[in-house]
Amino acid sequence: MIVAIDGPAGSGKSTTARAVAERLGYLYLNTGAMYRTVALAFLRAGAEVSAESAAVVLPTVELDVRYEGGTMHMLLGGEDVTHELARPEVGQGASDVGTLAVVRKKLVAEQQRLGRLYRHDPGVVLEGRDIGTVVFPDADLKIFMIADPEVRAQRRYDELTARGLGARFEDVLAEILERDRQDRERALSPLRKADDALELNTTHRSIDAQVQFVVDRVREREG
Repeated sequence: MIVAIDGPAGSGKSTTARAVAERLGYLYLNTGAMYRTVALAFLRAGAEVSAESAAVVLPTVELDVRYEGGTMHMLLGGEDVTHELARPEVGQGASDVGTLAVVRKKLVAEQQRLGRLYRHDPGVVLEGRDIGTVVFPDADLKIFMIADPEVRAQRRYDELTARGLGARFEDVLAEILERDRQDRERALSPLRKADDALELNTTHRSIDAQVQFVVDRVREREG
């Protein structure tokens, strides 16, 4: 089964998708981490995000996904860069590179390959911005997660603080609001709820409650 979880930054997609996959024995594919890895490649190259730069940088990007004990790791040129992907500038860069058609084409193809590979054995949970609308419009279950911006900013702030990455709450909130705007207004694969997606508001839900919501929906579809 393919479970597609979409929603804005900080809505709880990653935490929920990871926990759902663990509960069900599925693999978890964080598509946002793939965009962050490409953004990191641009940052390391000192390249601005543009179609011209992409023509130079993207052919050099050796991106790979590795699973260790069911945990997803992102590799860039063979280096495990998972620990660097939570940096604020990488997050903003991911939103920027996501506006480039050549980047999206490359990553969507890779996401579709992995999703099809694991759809039936053991099953896969994908999360991002356009899984249910673009990557897998035929997903077996689609969830669209939302939450108030202040709550999402607090979650991201707590995550950065726990990782020892200095941040101001006001800056994190401003970043969340700007990424929301960019994701909604971009011409290519804008953030939107698929017509057949179930909405899950996580503003006042515990992690356990939102995970259980998705797991219950999966089991309903499994019959």
